Amino acid sequence: MIILEHQFLEQARIDRQTLQIWIEEEWLLPKQSAEGWLFSDLDLARANLIIDLRENMGVNDAGLDVILHLLDQMHGLRRAMSELIGSMNQESRSK
Repeated sequence: MIILEHQFLEQARIDRQTLQIWIEEEWLLPKQSAEGWLFSDLDLARANLIIDLRENMGVNDAGLDVILHLLDQMHGLRRAMSELIGSMNQESRSK
């Protein structure tokens, strides 16, 4: 689902300045359009994770950088493993 910037700010319960910082830090990577930033459900989930880590777990900005980077790596590896397993399954079916 596509979420417009004003909707995202309301749903994430953050202000525009915070959003700008998170985009500059590349904690969020929304799509740019003529109407402004466009967000996905994944962006909203990530914003909620950032809020939870900062407010409920006391993680500072440097810690957030590390955590988000590791999460991105983990998801990338998971995707690569899934593709590898899928190609191996196709290969074994074609034999």
